[in-house]
Amino acid sequence: MDVMGPAYCRRSAYRAFAAELPHIHSAEGLFRAAWAISTHELPDANVTEGEQTISKLANALLGQVRSRSPEALLAHLHDVLFDGLGFRGNVDDYYNPANSYLPSVLDSRRGLPITLSLVYRRVAAGVGLVVHGVNAPGHFLAEVELSDAGKASSMYVDPFYRGRLLSSDEVFQRICQTTGRSLTPDAELVRRATPREWLARMLHNLQAAFAATHRQRDVYAMQELQSLL
Repeated sequence: MDVMGPAYCRRSAYRAFAAELPHIHSAEGLFRAAWAISTHELPDANVTEGEQTISKLANALLGQVRSRSPEALLAHLHDVLFDGLGFRGNVDDYYNPANSYLPSVLDSRRGLPITLSLVYRRVAAGVGLVVHGVNAPGHFLAEVELSDAGKASSMYVDPFYRGRLLSSDEVFQRICQTTGRSLTPDAELVRRATPREWLARMLHNLQAAFAATHRQRDVYAMQELQSLL
């Protein structure tokens, strides 16, 4: 961390973000680091309260299941988050910075693909499911590890569209739709995001949102956080 501290980012947010970076390879650590980003603009957002909300969602899910198979847990995860609580993409105000802030997303149940995927992953981890972020161009996705007759398999999920399950072909179609380009299917397009890539993409989204509304000091603040990665 720069001993002089940030020039533009709220100091408490900068410090919290830096403190969580050694832990971002866990679902909990990544969640806390992403939460720290939001405290640049939402300094009163309490990450402990956010984690309690996640725990309540996970407990609600576990209270419904009779089988602990990954397939049963996945079905109930979608029932709780998307059918019951209505988490989905904010199509009406897509470029609002609040869509990148976990406290706001948990409150409104609206967000960007990447923040909804992070909420999805964090709740899934609370019930024992393994979820990865998919760093697809134009539209971030989630990948859930499953098992089929003892063989490892996975499934693509789009939390922005209320947890729609996607085949590999549908994933590439979604990428072409969101980028406006005709792309040849390539494994690199659906590569799993590293924790640092996940955070960097969130910060890039915020820089773009702030730049579009001429909030240059906030652009610089997000760049200061990105310099820590």
